[in-house]
Amino acid sequence: MKYLIRQKIFSIGDNFTIKDEMENDKFIVKGKVFALGDKLRIYDTSENEVSYIEQKLFKFLPEYNIYLYGKHCATVKKKFTFLTHKFDIDSSMGEYKVEGDFFGFEFNITKDGNVVASVSKKFFSFSDTYGVDIDDDENHGFLLALVIVIDQVIHDNKNK
Repeated sequence: MKYLIRQKIFSIGDNFTIKDEMENDKFIVKGKVFALGDKLRIYDTSENEVSYIEQKLFKFLPEYNIYLYGKHCATVKKKFTFLTHKFDIDSSMGEYKVEGDFFGFEFNITKDGNVVASVSKKFFSFSDTYGVDIDDDENHGFLLALVIVIDQVIHDNKNK
């Protein structure tokens, strides 16, 4: 399934929806106002919490925890590199890797060596929107949370 996500997601009190390719609302995203570190909750359209993203504070490099239905399922850490972005994803759901052109928002997420999601800004004329195509057999809430974390890490680095 394909989703549309607005780029540079986190800002004070940011609430928005993630839409499908037909522009129907699929997930509701709510950011926490006045919190230390980034905190974000993703709900389905019935307002059931699907994912929770929380930035770990006081880390040299960005680090986030992702919770799925209230249970910790992954820690995402940015690796120390020059001129590129690399991530260490420690997940109970499989071995995930992220590869591609992060600056152009053209990258893939693999699970156990197979591509399970593709992120692309190429096919959208909106400068602040990118598409996420996720395999139907995968957990969409988790992969959307992972894409949001990657988006936040990239934009945090650009703003420093």
